[in-house]
Amino acid sequence: KKKTVSFSTMPNDRKINSTGACISFMLEGCELKKVRSNSRMYSRFFVLDADMRSVRWEPSKKDLEKAKIEIKSVKEVRVGKKTPVLRSNGLSDQFPDECAFSIIYGDNYESLDLVASSADVVSAWVMGLRYLVSYGKHTPEAPGTGHPSLRTSWISSVFDLADLEKSGRIPVSRAVQLIKALNPGMKTSTIELKFKELQKASECPGAEVACDLFVEAYCELCTRPEIFFLLVQFSSNKEYLGLKDLLMFLEVEQGMEGVTEEKCLEIVGKYEPSKEGREKGYLAIDGFTRYLLSSDCSIFDPQHRKVCQDMAQPLSHYYISSAHSACLLEDNFWGRSDINGYISALGLGCRSIELVLWDGPEGEPVVYTSPSAASHVPFRSVVGLIDQHAFTASAYPLILCLVVRCSAAQQRLAAQCLRKTLGEKLYLEPPNPAASYLPSPEQLKGRILIKGKKLPPGCEDSEGEVSDEEEGWELARRLGQADREVPEGSGPRRVRLSRELSELVSLCQAVPFQDFESSRRKQRYWEMCSFSEVEAGRFANECPAELVSYNKRFLSRIYPSPMRIDASNMNPQDFWKCGCQMVAMNYQTPGLMMDLNAGWFRQNGACGYVLRPAIMREEVSYFSANAKDSLPGVPAQLLHLKVISGQNLPKPKGSGAKGEVVEPYVCAEIHGIPADCAEHRTKTALQSGDNPIFDESLEFQINLPELAVLRFVVLDDDYIGDEFIAQYTIPFECLQPGYRHVPLQSLSGEPLPHATLFVHVAITDRRGGGKGHWRGLAGRRGRRVREYTSTKATGIKAIDEVFRTATQPLREATDLRENVQNALVSFKELCGLTPAANMKQCILTVAAWLLHSDSAPSVTLNLAEQYPAMEAQGPIPDLLRKVLTAYETMIQTSRTLIESADVVYGKLIQAQQAGMDFHKELHRIEAKEGLRGRKLQKALESFAWNITVLKGQADLLKHAKAEALDNLWQIHNAGQSCGIGRNGSASPEPSRLRAMLEPIPE
Repeated sequence: KKKTVSFSTMPNDRKINSTGACISFMLEGCELKKVRSNSRMYSRFFVLDADMRSVRWEPSKKDLEKAKIEIKSVKEVRVGKKTPVLRSNGLSDQFPDECAFSIIYGDNYESLDLVASSADVVSAWVMGLRYLVSYGKHTPEAPGTGHPSLRTSWISSVFDLADLEKSGRIPVSRAVQLIKALNPGMKTSTIELKFKELQKASECPGAEVACDLFVEAYCELCTRPEIFFLLVQFSSNKEYLGLKDLLMFLEVEQGMEGVTEEKCLEIVGKYEPSKEGREKGYLAIDGFTRYLLSSDCSIFDPQHRKVCQDMAQPLSHYYISSAHSACLLEDNFWGRSDINGYISALGLGCRSIELVLWDGPEGEPVVYTSPSAASHVPFRSVVGLIDQHAFTASAYPLILCLVVRCSAAQQRLAAQCLRKTLGEKLYLEPPNPAASYLPSPEQLKGRILIKGKKLPPGCEDSEGEVSDEEEGWELARRLGQADREVPEGSGPRRVRLSRELSELVSLCQAVPFQDFESSRRKQRYWEMCSFSEVEAGRFANECPAELVSYNKRFLSRIYPSPMRIDASNMNPQDFWKCGCQMVAMNYQTPGLMMDLNAGWFRQNGACGYVLRPAIMREEVSYFSANAKDSLPGVPAQLLHLKVISGQNLPKPKGSGAKGEVVEPYVCAEIHGIPADCAEHRTKTALQSGDNPIFDESLEFQINLPELAVLRFVVLDDDYIGDEFIAQYTIPFECLQPGYRHVPLQSLSGEPLPHATLFVHVAITDRRGGGKGHWRGLAGRRGRRVREYTSTKATGIKAIDEVFRTATQPLREATDLRENVQNALVSFKELCGLTPAANMKQCILTVAAWLLHSDSAPSVTLNLAEQYPAMEAQGPIPDLLRKVLTAYETMIQTSRTLIESADVVYGKLIQAQQAGMDFHKELHRIEAKEGLRGRKLQKALESFAWNITVLKGQADLLKHAKAEALDNLWQIHNAGQSCGIGRNGSASPEPSRLRAMLEPIPE
């Protein structure tokens, strides 16, 4: 991959950590590129006037009085490419989104579009301008003068407590420890160096520091500019967040619902360090930083920390966390068997453990993967350990996969040990022949299932012969077990099995796999097959649809190739995408594959079971695991990820010879179906220390969100070879929108203390996440011809006639959804926001324009109506007229959708149910029609496609109606809170507005 580097051009590596620093920077001025409507860019020197009332630029053909913008005329300051000029095709690729900003000013809402040399410069201008706009009616005092701020008072009080002698000075060592205690991740050397710098600059060196120098050191060390910039965006007074400011931030930016001022007061009480702030309900920069770093603001959705999925589905409908060779602490070949491996795997929520039984030297069976292992573990000890730890991390069923390599006599001892030790936990009830599916995890809670071979039904003896599985023998042959060889062509290998061990197997009877057609006709739901990684990989590539269909009823276990003697791991996603439930992983081997496995099973309370996507569970559904594009009926989502900064990044292991310099970059990877797999990286942060600024936007399209995993990897950009620093893996469904910290982990999955990435997450069609960066929409939308999803002919006249009745409702459903979507995007663009913004942000933006104008045109929202009209009294500027027109279009298309959705939905469901009525008779009808071979396969595929499309399009329409109702609720809510709403008492109840259509039963 080509490596890129970013250069910061902030003068003298200055750290912008206060509004005062921003305004000082603007007073000095700097070069910015001015963008004209003809897409040309001109370098100009921009400076803030000494009286802080105007921004000027030079050189200019205009006279000096015209080459300026008065602060009082500024309506809004936008970050990124948020105006038609900056979004134009001729410019979109010439500079990154983070380096652009626009000043909207004047009664006609004109825009001054600017491009800076770095995101730091943009932050300084935008923060300073927003501060000045807030105080434009009266000239602000020079920043940093007058009454001490809330923060300064608090830091001074901390200093006073540490000044035990009350001399006004404390030892440098005590000052260093004090700052370290307030910021645990900061290096002692960094703090000491800052005190030396400040003492030298103030010409007062010594072993002690005064209060003013301590305050200065703390502010310079502990202010994160990117968080201060965020605070200034939402703060009414640019120094702290009041309760209303915090409420606005949580609702608009973090996507939280039902937030109250009481909840905000609770947050202030928990995180604001100053007593005055807690009493008055103010959250200053330090409290705000603490809150953003806390678990309350984690990127991982707290709902997923506990079991949150339906656990009453059949066992075959879940992915099951599975271990291979769990007892080994090293590789397979030279591994050292150790009992702690089982404790570790069970503690991580593993629900399927492999036990390979061999003859022990003392007449009792032992466990290890091969006779060459350096040591063995007595089977009795392993079972005792499983009894003790089986349900500490998860209450759901544990599957013990027995691979028997010991004599029948020792098998009997193993069976006695299992019965005696596990007792009631052991599931021994025979399967119900009348059922079609396995019981659910909920029904099997607290039970241990044995997966293994069973003696044939007619066998009356105390032991008998059964076919053996391949698993384990390849390695045994490599280790000299030549006597086990079976001549080629003599059929499957046979082994002796004792009746006692056979009787312990109930719901997980191991059988050899023949082919998919044989399984469909003969295999019973309690029988399961194990596939080698190579065999399963071949099926996944050559016949993925059959493998997905097979896994709807039967459990399948995939075990690693015996050639992996280093205990490396296969990619579990290769098999999850085909619905394979049990992908056995070498838990003792860290790396990408284990990160994916550990991250994936975190999403359902880390209970070891994850419900598979609906499209893989439904009896009739069309799903191609190797799809390269969007799936029928599944809405693709856009993930807009902004990687802002890193905190307290450790040095790569073994990099001591490189000194202190780490030059990190971040890779964001999406793992899922082939259509979703992608990787993007940020630029390298040069000479950044432990807290690099990346400030870079990345974008991913996710076609099957339920199967996607996002992995962050931080690497050191070294010319010899990039070195691993940290990682974090999270299922897409667990992402929380808004500003979040990513808790970084080591290669082995251990948390790295205080090491984080600060990111912004926005997902289109999700609430919250208002500032995600979305590129090129206007250009794409203009050229795109609307595509309609249609049904496919099966070749059976009666069935095709039923599906043909859905042609018009399918078109209507697409038109209803896309008309609203296009109207929403147009309205958001005119408001200067991205398609990821929510409706509340749009209304608040329009209200802010009106509030920042002396001659404000009168625009109101009539909240007495369910569909509120935005009305203007008197003449209004051209831009505002366009906004009102776009709003009206959006309201009308939303109304049409809401009022028409139920009827169209009913038609789609009626066609789907009529189609499903043919399902049970499908094979009889096909035989009657004479369909065979490829024609039969095509007919079955088309039938499944049609059912999937109808259900999917109905679901999308239901979702679109719910979104439209939610937008109306947000308009009412925002209209009341920002002051442009009238007749607000009649606003509808959220529960009535958000009433959804009945869900489609599976």
